Amino acid sequence: MNKLHLVFGGRVDDPMTLDFDDLESIDIVGIFPDYKSAEKAWRAAAQRTVDDAEMKYVVVHLHRLVQPDLMAPAKE
Repeated sequence: MNKLHLVFGGRVDDPMTLDFDDLESIDIVGIFPDYKSAEKAWRAAAQRTVDDAEMKYVVVHLHRLVQPDLMAPAKE
């Protein structure tokens, strides 16, 4: 099973939050089959905007959204 990851970013008011200013201008870097390749893409995108404190890129674990039962705690 692939563990898909989405990398995207955009302008935020506060870099400590995920409140993106303009959802229509979100930069979707791509969907990746594993965390390693997603992290590589995230680093590259973040480096391009390193001097802009209002730009933020994130990695979203799509597999956790698609199959949330995989993240459920073990039942006792």
